[in-house]
Amino acid sequence: MPPKDVPIKPPTATSAAPTPQNTFVPSTLAALGRPDVPATIAEGDGEAIDVLGVSKVLDSLALGGLAGVEELPLPVRRRVEGLKGVHVEFTKLETKYRKELYELNRKYSELYNPIYNRRAAIVAGHAEPTEEDISVGFSKTREEDPEAEPLHMGEAGADADEDIKGVPKFWVAALKNHMDIAELITERDEEALAYLKDIRLEYLPSATPGYKLSFYFAPNEFFTNDVLTKTYIYEDEVDFAGDYVYSSAEGTTINWNEEKDLTKTYEVRKQRNKNTNRTRIIKRAEPTPSFFDFFSPPAPLSIEQIESHGMTEEQLEEHENRLELDYQVGEDLKDKIIPRAIDFFTGKVLEYEEDSIMSDEEEDEENQWEEDSDDSEDVSPVNTRRQVSKQPGKTDPGECKNQ
Repeated sequence: MPPKDVPIKPPTATSAAPTPQNTFVPSTLAALGRPDVPATIAEGDGEAIDVLGVSKVLDSLALGGLAGVEELPLPVRRRVEGLKGVHVEFTKLETKYRKELYELNRKYSELYNPIYNRRAAIVAGHAEPTEEDISVGFSKTREEDPEAEPLHMGEAGADADEDIKGVPKFWVAALKNHMDIAELITERDEEALAYLKDIRLEYLPSATPGYKLSFYFAPNEFFTNDVLTKTYIYEDEVDFAGDYVYSSAEGTTINWNEEKDLTKTYEVRKQRNKNTNRTRIIKRAEPTPSFFDFFSPPAPLSIEQIESHGMTEEQLEEHENRLELDYQVGEDLKDKIIPRAIDFFTGKVLEYEEDSIMSDEEEDEENQWEEDSDDSEDVSPVNTRRQVSKQPGKTDPGECKNQ
């Protein structure tokens, strides 16, 4: 605050700071500040361009009106076509980058295999981790929980657990800690997945880009297969986002033991013959949701198939949702679960996913409100914002392709 003995002079009209509103401007200079824009401008060979019309077309394009390109003047349309040609050079380089990145992923996938072999041996009980492995692992635990107690084999009860081999139900626990996959696993599926020993990733040769997931099972009562595979195949091109375009998926035919097919439920009925009064038993199999449907993936439909089958909009949307879920589960197995299986088993990954979900929810909640542009009224803070609806958009990753 200023000293009390210094008078403060209230502002007057003459002491106001100069602004465009209160500053005198000679009429000649004022005219210079408002240049006349002609409605048309001659360009090049003298063709007149409707400036106001072009402005309206550009406004239309900014709002997503693609048809407006055809209404642009010829010189501008030629430049637009030239920009498309320039972009083709970018897509060529991007495609080259994507293919080189694919080969790099293939290379490191092979380099990861010795680590995965050690992990598989420990999980199955064929080998024990070294003291160094345990020490390094515990140091990571101590970073997250400074009060964690060291693990000593001499602890009470340790000898009684010597008969437990490996890490029981390692993979079923890891899979159930993935939110989308957990919804696919039924209680019946858990019994079979308890025999799952390992999941491996193999990239296909670059001539046919894609990857194969292999699920290795111990002998069990449900099926005779030792390995169940799922192969995802890409088109040899990239989409608008620079990723390979999904083509199709193929799964192993599961050789189920009798009445052990987890993708079906069996209904037993008794029928009595009215004439002979004899009774017979009928077993009817009905399809039921199961994780093992993953190995019978839906196939993308062509326009001809959609028309010939007479699919409704709801049926088509359901099929597209199945395709999207199948594709995403495969990608998450490849990029998340297989390389970070221990984090899914311990549930550590859920901490990151919960933080991500909370962050997304907070962002969505914040985006549901927008500032009121009319602040001229004196209203309470509660009324300075209004709730607006938000509809999530849906994008098909294979819809836009770089030619």
